[in-house]
Amino acid sequence: MALTTKDEARIVDTIKTCLRNKFQNYKPETDYMPFHYRLLGKDRMALFSFLHSLNTTFGISIYEPVAKELAKINFEEVHTQYKLGNIITQGAQNEIQKIMNKLSVGGVVNKKSETERIRKAAQSGKQNKLKSVKVDLFLASKTDEIFMFDLKTVKPNKGDFISYKRNMLEWLAIYFFQNPKAKAHTLISIPYNPYEPKPYMRWTMKGMLDLNNEVKIAKEFWDFLGGKGAYQDLLDCFEQAGIELRSEIDQYFAKYHK
Repeated sequence: MALTTKDEARIVDTIKTCLRNKFQNYKPETDYMPFHYRLLGKDRMALFSFLHSLNTTFGISIYEPVAKELAKINFEEVHTQYKLGNIITQGAQNEIQKIMNKLSVGGVVNKKSETERIRKAAQSGKQNKLKSVKVDLFLASKTDEIFMFDLKTVKPNKGDFISYKRNMLEWLAIYFFQNPKAKAHTLISIPYNPYEPKPYMRWTMKGMLDLNNEVKIAKEFWDFLGGKGAYQDLLDCFEQAGIELRSEIDQYFAKYHK
């Protein structure tokens, strides 16, 4: 078992706090849906709308805070929405464009090689200012190894991976400009596998992402943060939070039952 009783209690509290905040701030997309209301009832439509909202905003509202608490178990430094900086050199931008051009015509993806190419270019050329860049989840290990995660929805569009790739390469360039000798990694994470028990459909990422070095999905992501077994323990934490919040959840949706 990866999580101690104390860890589990802390994570359950985090989940409950996040969900309560969601209830407090949530507003249905529309107040008037006459056909839907008559067919399904306002309470069911409110629940459907709420679930849709969770699917689209779960990263910031729940997954990020939970990931932060879980990562505290194994990492020396943990931040969400970490301000990375805003300086990237022209040399690094040129190198990133070369990498993207090569991948777009079927070049072999090799994140380790790409990382070193960007490291070498990170100090060269004109310094360009970007808008303030934030990392969803920033981790520093006890051996000063850096991991920067971009948390994504469970079914990203295939075309989105081009922008994800560029984004991760830019993170490296910005970080290496400040810390040229750092051992740093940029990855995307997907919180669960919607195709379970079948494997995640990684083919959608193939050709743009290094599947072994810049993608972590479901169990491999959560176990990376909290240690072996953390994913299953985390599912239990969500279940426990749901049990403890059951009356509050029922009360919230009861107001739509009219």
